[in-house]
Amino acid sequence: MKHPKKDCDLQCCLMCRMCLPEWLPAIKAHRRNFQYKKGELVFREGDPVNGIYFVYRGSVKIHKHWGEEKELIVRFAQQGDIFGHRGFGTDALYPISATALEPLEVCYIDQSFFYATLRTNTELLFKLMLFYAQELQESEKNMRNLAHMPVKGRLAYALLKLKEKFGVNDKGFTGITLSRQDIAAYAGTTYETVFRLMTAFTREGMVTLSGKNIRIINDEKLRMLTEEGS
Repeated sequence: MKHPKKDCDLQCCLMCRMCLPEWLPAIKAHRRNFQYKKGELVFREGDPVNGIYFVYRGSVKIHKHWGEEKELIVRFAQQGDIFGHRGFGTDALYPISATALEPLEVCYIDQSFFYATLRTNTELLFKLMLFYAQELQESEKNMRNLAHMPVKGRLAYALLKLKEKFGVNDKGFTGITLSRQDIAAYAGTTYETVFRLMTAFTREGMVTLSGKNIRIINDEKLRMLTEEGS
């Protein structure tokens, strides 16, 4: 972790967009900007909570232990997104970890100033409440998928969610490059199963692969897999 040469522009993240213009100088005075290398931990599951993070550049995976040696990716965050909020509450420890997927730059706000910001900026508080509600719904859906959806459907769902979250690049590939291990952790399965199913998806004309890059060429077929057994 290191400090960037240039601070964030006070325009990209949810907090800056939703706050009163008069509050921006206070954010500028209290924010701290940090840079992380690809694969570097921002915080670890069980670390004490001291503040909250917003992505300025890059992307990050939010993950937790799942079994003894497995990992489950809960969500991804990219430019403008908030993360670290899952640690807020009565138990001031992070229940998840955050790791940079690529060179990452974040804006960090300590907990006391963030609470003051929420008390002062009702529009931000309202948007954050909606965000929490949406994330709770998504978490419940993911848990239901793990319990009831066949693994082929979970992988299809994961690929569609990645495309929805990150869009596609100018070559038509999903706009984030993930290892097969990360895809497995997001779908709640194993590397070997992802490798086998991706080969099958390619053979059946649903996706094409180029190294770690994935292009979805038949969204409807993938979506049909998510409905089987659900």
